[in-house]
Amino acid sequence: MSAAEFAAAQWTRATGAGVDPHEYRRVTEDLTSVTDWGPAFLRTGHAYLQRAADAGSPFSAGEHLLTAARWFHLATLAPYAQAHRAAVEADRALGRALTLLEPSARRVSGEGFTGWLRGPADAPGTVVVVPGLDSAKEEFLDLVFALLARGLAVFAMDGPGQGVLAATTTFVPDYERVVGRVVDALGVTRIGLVGLSLGGYFAARTAALEPRVAAVATVSGPFRLDWQELPPPVRDLMAQRAGGADAAHAFVRHVDLTPLAPRIAVPLLVVDGGQDVIPGVTNGEPLARLAPRGTYLSVPHGDHLLGNARAEWLPQLGDHLADSLRA
Repeated sequence: MSAAEFAAAQWTRATGAGVDPHEYRRVTEDLTSVTDWGPAFLRTGHAYLQRAADAGSPFSAGEHLLTAARWFHLATLAPYAQAHRAAVEADRALGRALTLLEPSARRVSGEGFTGWLRGPADAPGTVVVVPGLDSAKEEFLDLVFALLARGLAVFAMDGPGQGVLAATTTFVPDYERVVGRVVDALGVTRIGLVGLSLGGYFAARTAALEPRVAAVATVSGPFRLDWQELPPPVRDLMAQRAGGADAAHAFVRHVDLTPLAPRIAVPLLVVDGGQDVIPGVTNGEPLARLAPRGTYLSVPHGDHLLGNARAEWLPQLGDHLADSLRA
């Protein structure tokens, strides 16, 4: 794949993550190879670190640091030698930003997870945001802001094999155990879950097996995966995050919500994009149909993660979780 093709494929994901579309074009238009992607995005992130250092107020510095975190995370989407450095830089920039912008934000870490708890202490509920195959807590800042605006507390996390933990841990099939440890560490009695991409599978599985989940939403989550049909780049990434090809193959065999969907007794919203067609991936309609309280929202022109159609699903998802957790 050429650099131009790769940049086009990541376009709505990057803009959906909150980077300026004009700057994205400027950064990517001169790339001659996909291998140039990571260094170019790292340079852009570092430029925002400098803007933060030169800022005239803590608020401006914090805003620049949030933007830096986005660019550093996006640097990890193409394979290159310093991908883990970019993930660490993203994690560090987000932490510095929240220290300035939200002094009440709290870093919470434990076995197999790390993340930031944000929002009011007396919130009617806490939503755990679960990333996917190559996403991380820094990618979904706008989703977090939408939930915070509804008065909820939010814990955006990296789990095993994700984000800043990707270099030192690998995927686990029983992700509900990780979320259980998160709930214990947060000290809450009930949570909402939103999972994005492969995180949608993790969230749905957890909602079926963890009794403290009170509401759940998935975005572009797989109902089932078929290893033989997955594109080679997806297989390679899965092998990297799972700890090898054999481990990835075994992990994919677990990704089938057929037996678990009927056990999801809480309100469930399943969001899919009609243009999200990845070979080997079954989208979420069967999940919504089999779950007792499932609702299906398909946006016909939406792509993977629906970064090109946020207005048509993000408000409804925020309301779904807020209303369910207040009930």
